[in-house]
Amino acid sequence: MRDGRAIQLTKQIGEYLVASELARRGYLSSTFSGNVPEFDIIAANQKGKMILIQVKAINGGSWQFAIDRFVNIKIVGNKQQIENKIEQPIKNLICVLVIIGKDYGEDEFFILKWSKLQEILINNHDVFLKKHNGERPKSKESMHCGLNKEDILRYKDKWNYIK
Repeated sequence: MRDGRAIQLTKQIGEYLVASELARRGYLSSTFSGNVPEFDIIAANQKGKMILIQVKAINGGSWQFAIDRFVNIKIVGNKQQIENKIEQPIKNLICVLVIIGKDYGEDEFFILKWSKLQEILINNHDVFLKKHNGERPKSKESMHCGLNKEDILRYKDKWNYIK
C-alpha cells in the first residue's frame, strides 16, 4: 500500500503536468495543491476567461472515487439503490484525469466535463450493482467505485474542452 507522501506526490505531479500542458496551449494557470475541495487549477486564456479544473492523477491501475459524490445512494436491506444525481459542484467544471508515465512524454491526459464523468461513473456503478444483484460483495455501505482507462478512451487529449 502506498503511503501518504507517495499519494501527495502523485497528486502534485498530476496538477503540474496539467498546468504545463495548459501553458503550452496559451493558458496561465495556478495550482492549489489540494487546498480547494472542488478544483485544483484555475486557468485563464489571453482574454481573461477563467476555467476551473479538477485533476485526478494515477501512476497506474484505475482512478478511485466515492460514488456518493456523484449520485445519492439509498441502502435498503443489503442492497444499494441509485437515486437522483448530485448537482454539479461548480458550473462548467472540467476534469482532467492523468496517467503519469514512467518517463518524460509518456503521460496520458483525458479531458471531460464533470457532468460526463458523473454520467460514466453512475452507469458503471449501475452495471456493477446489477451484476451483483444490487449487493456490494464485501460491505453494503461501501461507496467505492473505480474508473478504468477503457471507460474514457474517447476523451484522450480532448484539450478542446478547455476553451
